[in-house]
Amino acid sequence: MSRSLKQVAVLLVALLCLDPHGRVGSAPICAHGPSGCHVPSLADLFDRVIQHSARMHSLSNDLHSEFFQYFLPSKNHIGKIYRKCHTSSILTPNGKENAQKLAREELTEVILKLLLAWRDPLFQLHQSMAHQQDFNSFSSNKALEMGDMAHELRKGVEKVAEKMRVLGMLGNSVTGLSAAEAMLPISDSGEAMSDYDLLYCFRRDSNKVQNYLKILKCRIVPEHDC
Repeated sequence: MSRSLKQVAVLLVALLCLDPHGRVGSAPICAHGPSGCHVPSLADLFDRVIQHSARMHSLSNDLHSEFFQYFLPSKNHIGKIYRKCHTSSILTPNGKENAQKLAREELTEVILKLLLAWRDPLFQLHQSMAHQQDFNSFSSNKALEMGDMAHELRKGVEKVAEKMRVLGMLGNSVTGLSAAEAMLPISDSGEAMSDYDLLYCFRRDSNKVQNYLKILKCRIVPEHDC
């Protein structure tokens, strides 16, 4: 093989190893070219999803603060907020100690259920905000980005679960919600208030997901930052 053909072959292998979108899946990492490609360890995958969940929760905090500042300046309105989230039917452990008592399969399933349950509501939130003249396109795009991040995070957690199954750390019983089950009811007590409720609830649930992932990682790979 000529030198130029060898260079092309090396470049193709390097491109195949790269993860161009910076997503949270299990794409190989090429730190030092093709010879350095390796499949991420379970600890690496956990780090990816935890970092991704932190960014998602931070974004939900930002958007929640913006909505609170521009749409709910009156304390009279604040007192009327409907705080029953559409994910309330998903049983989640209350507090770190209770989360630590759950089996690995149960905690993983709770995380997946929460993420899938937000698929359609986040899309609806983006659509609603995009049609509100008082909301700038930047804030509306944040809502769209949250939906994309939740989708990518769910895929990443599924990769983590698959890795745990391969390593014999997780049974085959872990499943998310079906598409039909994910259609949980959403309160419609006024468009602006409903949007605020969704932001409030997503901020709460994204914080749960982040904490549950940290707890799960510490139980599976306790030698890493626990």
